[in-house]
Amino acid sequence: MDDTESSLHPSARALLAWALAGLVLLAASAAGVYYSLRTSDAGTAPGASGANSPIVDRPASERRVVPDLKFQDAEGKPLTLSDFRGKSVLVNIWATWCVPCREEMPALDRLQQKLAGPGFEVLALSIDTGGVKAIRPFFADVGIRSLAIYADPSMEATNKLRVVGVPTTVLVDPKGRERWRKVGPAQWDSDQMVQLLRAQLREKESNGN
Repeated sequence: MDDTESSLHPSARALLAWALAGLVLLAASAAGVYYSLRTSDAGTAPGASGANSPIVDRPASERRVVPDLKFQDAEGKPLTLSDFRGKSVLVNIWATWCVPCREEMPALDRLQQKLAGPGFEVLALSIDTGGVKAIRPFFADVGIRSLAIYADPSMEATNKLRVVGVPTTVLVDPKGRERWRKVGPAQWDSDQMVQLLRAQLREKESNGN
């Protein structure tokens, strides 16, 4: 004990000890809050994979019409999301430079093989500024056979859909409303996902539902 501490009244020394303990506790709490914020940010930052993020399902009463996205097909023909009205569309916003996108694209391709038809389509919409020229070699490299090429080099879809990171996937119902969305990659051709989608496709779109 130094001269300063020894000269303190016992009650003053006790108060000082309590104050130091409080500072230590406050520092530990601050460190915990900082870590939590960093962990949370890592899951929502643009480009984050969000692999464990849940599907956010919207009740029928809360589904809103998705903005009419504009994009082009492999031949440069202009298209809009409303061109697909009448079928459920799984809109996947992706880019060739996105590693999680590259990993999940074959699963989306297999999902298209399993479920594509008059009532359903996977619309993989690339936001590469290189457009179709960037997509073709990517599809060839990862062996994509069933997905059509759709490009939005303007990246307007990210703003219209309020995308915070890629990949982001939105299920649009036959009336053009957002049914649910998922941020981050998924095993889209898994038995669980295929069963979920098939069950939803069987539901009757009636009475505004």
